[in-house]
Amino acid sequence: MADHVSTTSIDIDALPRTVWTVLTSPELSRHVMFGASVASDYVPGSRITFTGEWEGKPFQDHGEIVEIEEPRLLRYTHFSPLTGEPDVPENYHTLTWTLEETAHGTRVTLTQDNNPTEEAAQHSTENWQRALAGLKQAAEVFSG
Repeated sequence: MADHVSTTSIDIDALPRTVWTVLTSPELSRHVMFGASVASDYVPGSRITFTGEWEGKPFQDHGEIVEIEEPRLLRYTHFSPLTGEPDVPENYHTLTWTLEETAHGTRVTLTQDNNPTEEAAQHSTENWQRALAGLKQAAEVFSG
């Protein structure tokens, strides 16, 4: 299977530490993850879950924390039962959040690998652009 990677980024007027707090806080990460509740202890090898509702259907996505370099890098695997695909390793994505300090705050870049087609990667990019907009808004209000 070909790997099509989704990549998007945004500049946020807040320091990386603040952006990290929003990204990893159970209360604040809802602004990023489309209202889903995110649970993890953010230790490599630990589970991460996303519990919520998408288009009227309840879901619990899950994965595993792969790598953390607080407050610069968060990498985890992700699987959504909503895809209808079997819960096997080849159906997981890896999401990589990179936070880079800039003169005016933080540039956040998010990549998602293992998209089956270019169209699927583009769809993921559009979803993640909305998530990054939510991260930007929440981090800028939180730092305000």
